[in-house]
Amino acid sequence: MKKAIALILSLVMCVSLFTACGKQQGSTDDQETAKTLVVGTQNFDGKFSPFFYTNSYENDVMSMVFDALLLTDREGSVVLKGADGEVRPYNGTDYTYTGVANCDIVENADGTVDYNITMKQGIKFSDGEEMTIDDAIFSYYVLLDPTYDGVSTLYSIPIKGLEAYRTGMESRMNLILAAGPDGYTATDYFTEDQYNTFWAAFNAAGVKFAQEILDYVVAEGYAAATDSVAAQAGNWGFELAEDATVEDFWAAIVEARGYDITDEGINAETAGTSISALLEAEIGDSFSDYTIGVQTGESAPNVSGIVKTGDYSMTVTLTEVSATAIYQIPVVICPVHYYGEMDKYDYDNNKFGFDKGDLSHVKSVTSAPIGSGPFTFKSYANGAVTLEKNPGYWKGEPKIDTVIWREMLDVDKIPGVVSGTIDITDPSYSAKAAEQIKSANSNGEISGDVIQTDLVANLGYGYVGFNANRVKVGTGNGGDEASKNLRKAIATVIAVYRDVAVDSYYGEFANVINYPISDTSWAAPRVTDEGYKVAFSVDVNGNDIYTEGMSADDKYAAAKQAALGYFEAAGYTVADGKITAAPAGGRMDAEVMVGGSGKGDHPSFMALTLASDALKEIGFNLIVSDMSNFAEMTNAINAGTADMFAMAWQATPDPDMFQIYHSKGGSNEKSYWIKDADLDELIMMARQSTDQTYRKTLYKQCLDIVADWAVEIPIYQRQNCVIFSAKRVNLDTVTPDITTYWTWYNDIELLDLQ
Repeated sequence: MKKAIALILSLVMCVSLFTACGKQQGSTDDQETAKTLVVGTQNFDGKFSPFFYTNSYENDVMSMVFDALLLTDREGSVVLKGADGEVRPYNGTDYTYTGVANCDIVENADGTVDYNITMKQGIKFSDGEEMTIDDAIFSYYVLLDPTYDGVSTLYSIPIKGLEAYRTGMESRMNLILAAGPDGYTATDYFTEDQYNTFWAAFNAAGVKFAQEILDYVVAEGYAAATDSVAAQAGNWGFELAEDATVEDFWAAIVEARGYDITDEGINAETAGTSISALLEAEIGDSFSDYTIGVQTGESAPNVSGIVKTGDYSMTVTLTEVSATAIYQIPVVICPVHYYGEMDKYDYDNNKFGFDKGDLSHVKSVTSAPIGSGPFTFKSYANGAVTLEKNPGYWKGEPKIDTVIWREMLDVDKIPGVVSGTIDITDPSYSAKAAEQIKSANSNGEISGDVIQTDLVANLGYGYVGFNANRVKVGTGNGGDEASKNLRKAIATVIAVYRDVAVDSYYGEFANVINYPISDTSWAAPRVTDEGYKVAFSVDVNGNDIYTEGMSADDKYAAAKQAALGYFEAAGYTVADGKITAAPAGGRMDAEVMVGGSGKGDHPSFMALTLASDALKEIGFNLIVSDMSNFAEMTNAINAGTADMFAMAWQATPDPDMFQIYHSKGGSNEKSYWIKDADLDELIMMARQSTDQTYRKTLYKQCLDIVADWAVEIPIYQRQNCVIFSAKRVNLDTVTPDITTYWTWYNDIELLDLQ
């Protein structure tokens, strides 16, 4: 699955607690001998819990503190025999992957699928308590609770009995939100006092939410502090009356988003703090009363598809084959004796460590995690997370004593390694960053005597998207041939300028891609595959536009000529090498939004501006809008009012295409508006098989249909960068063959300093 990612992040700069050698200032002689690794990272939200973390940087920290049931290898495939120590080849080397459990998958005659999990015995949490299957079962039930509101999507796979368990219960807050603020009606689910208290807090929190947005707009220079609320809100994509107040702005947000307080609703507008966090702060200690589940109907006492088969074994049964399930099954194992309440755990009597619908205790230990990983959590203070080695780690005691994850701005990451204040970090990589690194090394390369650099392909990719319901001919859904030809005309011209744009922005550290899927995925078409095509490189008759050895100028001319053919096929009048009139229901222009901060700072910007000039030469006006406010662009996409947009997808290891391209997919319904029955069927067929070869064939057909709809122009696959201090880190102990799926901290217990 893939999700849209913003290219603008709010970062926190903090004061370093450590000297250049990584030792704490004022340390004793004994402390001087301790090995401390300092990692430069970006900002945390302070929720260090596998259940309730809110950003990827917290997840990175958690990877050192916890173990999951199963792990993935260097190619992103799940290791099924980790407890035995499974050997898999990569890049000419056999690697042994060791995890806490084995998993046997059995497809039954009735269509159900069993995931039989057997845990390694003798593994202990950092507090000395032994890990058993009860800890895994507890972790499953937290994630599957009807009131769970964390980041997991485990509930989306077809676990037997899950629907019966989750129905008949809803959180009190959701029930109050569903009732609305217009008047209390007597109910068994909440009191009138609870109702009135909630809505008063909701509106108070909402005004603070709206004010944060206005403050952000001013702080970023999009508006002046002296401007009216209407003018400031206008920079966030809202049109308000000139005399509007902050309260009016909040009312407009609610009108646009409803009473949906998820990331798909009101939280999509946040300039920092979520409405949920502000609401919690406003209500105070009694907030948990609103998050507790209320019984609204019949529900099962357990999930019948989760069965304990021994002290160290269990079976998870699915009602049908689900290709994505193997990536959902390996939950992070959290100790029930810490995150739950032992007097509330009795498997045989349907007690799973907490009262169903009440996760308040689980949430209460969010900031002080305990796991079975190589490091233990000590503190988060002054912009730094401190971890200490777990001497009882089941893989062996780590060589490093302390790891500090230090918040910092991206621009300070490379200088931090050069100066010696940090040892490992991940700066955004570009041609400019590469030159910075090269200048630090005496050999003038990206790896040398000061900095060692590891580059891996990013799991996501950059693209230019079309809303098929807007860039079309006529009144249909944009799936007719005329509308497809219109978009192909525009796409053909943009596509020819991709290489020069990507090379200019990234240099050698990114490449043009031809299919809307990350090149890191096993499902991505390869040049050697049958039917592989360069994106938008044929004319309306299916003939190749380009020939071997063709000059750049000749390619640009050929692209324009092919575009004219597509315009004509779409019903446009073409005369003397230009389109002179649009057909009924057609347009002579389209707007493409790009988040270049108003400065053209975006990998796709050059391709779009060059394409705009070329299209203008043949009579079509492509308007390139460089958005200084990224939120304004995402708001337009979500509202379905954007014609075209330059964005990036962040993918997951499994290339499931439902979210993006299926007619019922959430992102498709906001971005592309594809309505294609054949595509829907292929996506569902791929979901119902675990055969990768078969699925890749199906996905290639899916990608060809998407290309025919011409709703997505694949632009670039960039590289991620991890840099190490060559003076501080013992490079011989860095995990070899770092990949998108196997990072430097996957073998953190082996890493050592010089």
